[in-house]
Amino acid sequence: MGACIGARGSRIQAVVNELRGEKIDVIRWSPDPATYIANALSPARIDQVVLVNPEERQSLVLVAEDQLSLAIGKEGQNVRLAARLTGWKIDIKDKYRYEQEKAAQPPPPPPEAFSDPDDEDEEEFSPLASPEPPDLQDEIFSLDEEESAF
Repeated sequence: MGACIGARGSRIQAVVNELRGEKIDVIRWSPDPATYIANALSPARIDQVVLVNPEERQSLVLVAEDQLSLAIGKEGQNVRLAARLTGWKIDIKDKYRYEQEKAAQPPPPPPEAFSDPDDEDEEEFSPLASPEPPDLQDEIFSLDEEESAF
């Protein structure tokens, strides 16, 4: 980053002069979207970046209450610029309130395992005959030392 800024900010100062005194920020790029989003929102201290929907490039940024206005910026300018820079939709929330809301929500109801007995046109549910493999993304697997081959 020092090569970009130049000695004592000389390269940045030349760009600022060309822009007639317009302020500019230089941030560190990262291939990891979460890190890149956090860097784009600096100088706010970011507690956590959650990539809510990577396919649609939606993220949730959690910050402490005292960092919320800094991350959002005056009239939302900081978050708008960060979203434009990163190409991600960025929602910023107070971490404490978000955790309270999350804890207050009831867990989703379990999916119905069997079809309605009154509806005889539907095929009977069989977990072995499921056309799609189970989603193991959220599963956590661990090996005991005895089971490990290493």
